[in-house]
Amino acid sequence: MKKTTLIILFILLHAIFPKLIFANVKLPAIVSSNMVLQRDTTVKLWGWADAGEKITIKLSWIEQDIKIEADSNGNWMTKVQTTLSKSPQSINIKSNSSNINLNNILFGEVWLCSGQSNMQQPLKGYMGQPTFGGMMATATSNNPNLRLFTVERVSSDTPLSDIEKFNSWQQASPETVLDFSAVAYFFGQQLQDILDVPVGLIHTSWGGSSVQAWMSSEVINQYPEINLDDKASSNPPNRTPTKLFNAMIHPLIPYTIKGALWYQGESNRLEPEHYKKLFPAMVKDWRDRWQIGDFPFYYVQIAPFTYQDKDTQTPYVNSAFIRETQLQCLNLIPNSGIAITLDLGDEYCIHPPKKKEVADRLLLNALNKTYGYETIDCNSPTYESLEIKDHGILLHFENAETGLYTPDTLSGFEIAGSDKVFYPAEAKIINRKNVFVKSKEVPNPVAVRYAWKNWIIGSLYDVNMLPASSFRTDDWDDAKNN
Repeated sequence: MKKTTLIILFILLHAIFPKLIFANVKLPAIVSSNMVLQRDTTVKLWGWADAGEKITIKLSWIEQDIKIEADSNGNWMTKVQTTLSKSPQSINIKSNSSNINLNNILFGEVWLCSGQSNMQQPLKGYMGQPTFGGMMATATSNNPNLRLFTVERVSSDTPLSDIEKFNSWQQASPETVLDFSAVAYFFGQQLQDILDVPVGLIHTSWGGSSVQAWMSSEVINQYPEINLDDKASSNPPNRTPTKLFNAMIHPLIPYTIKGALWYQGESNRLEPEHYKKLFPAMVKDWRDRWQIGDFPFYYVQIAPFTYQDKDTQTPYVNSAFIRETQLQCLNLIPNSGIAITLDLGDEYCIHPPKKKEVADRLLLNALNKTYGYETIDCNSPTYESLEIKDHGILLHFENAETGLYTPDTLSGFEIAGSDKVFYPAEAKIINRKNVFVKSKEVPNPVAVRYAWKNWIIGSLYDVNMLPASSFRTDDWDDAKNN
């Protein structure tokens, strides 16, 4: 009874004398000491306080204080211009009830890294599933100019205003990188070394997650084939529409980023046609919400894997279809790039250990398309057109300006006639820029497929060792293999 009386008294006092009772100024988890703010641009600082509370913000790099007032709902936000300085900075946020000091802040390049388990895979690897080079990378990771922030796995039915579980901004060190995303770390460490500026990595991933889980309800409701009510009760959180967006993306907005890295798709491989709509829609929605334009979005094509039932050894639906969809999304997502991994898969493990190679190919995209390194090749050779000649098919490729290459014999090619039955075919590089495909079983060929199966090791590259994606020259749904 006494406790209830005190609560009622507190409410009455706050209503009658609101200026006598203050709530501390609160900052979002992503805004803290040791953070990296995107350099040389306008960033946003925001948080919460009592309605109408007056707040003064002192910035070490700007002489004039910023004075703002929380709105009627207790929200406040201000825009701040950052510089190219490499020196540590500080921020003081003060009100009648609070005095917050943020120290050791750097200006640099901030990248958001998201997806499912292959993005989540840490430098230490998973149980029985290694990350090649992870221990040496950990041993040499001390770097005060590389900062890491991790959003822990949390889901929500509604959009959250702040992150509920996280590892706050930390400097890279053997203690902090071991459990951090290997792809994100390898990307960020090399980017920091090449640009010689601070780099901040925000990692927010959940193994086994579908693209639907990373989409807002406003966007996914535009697709009637996705029934939110039915799926919310039966699916785990990482495969339930909107749940990861609500808890692991929405609270990060509007923290200014340079771009995003994405490694996801295995959980959507059975629905390539849906993915072709949903993935570009997700990217557009994120960009609209961040309000910083079409920021760079670089993503990984899923690697080959057996994908077969462990009991019957029956192969599942061909994952080449989702790889094809991911390649096609390049033309649907502005300012995007793809890392082809056709040569990096593991036949019996869905988590390939060669994460540095994946990060390297994402980095090549960023260097070429974002940071102006025009001499850095980042585009894998891509099928363009065909000619039927000499009872075979001659294939032409884009992004093969310096020629095609194979470290061994070309393999994985199939050829078919009008009966739509594919036979294994011989293939060879012609004039260092084309591929000629032929089979004695198909005297009048009309179509070619390359690496069109779940498990395959890519054999076709350009001279910079960027592998070609699996591809097909047909659009048949009823083709067969001999």
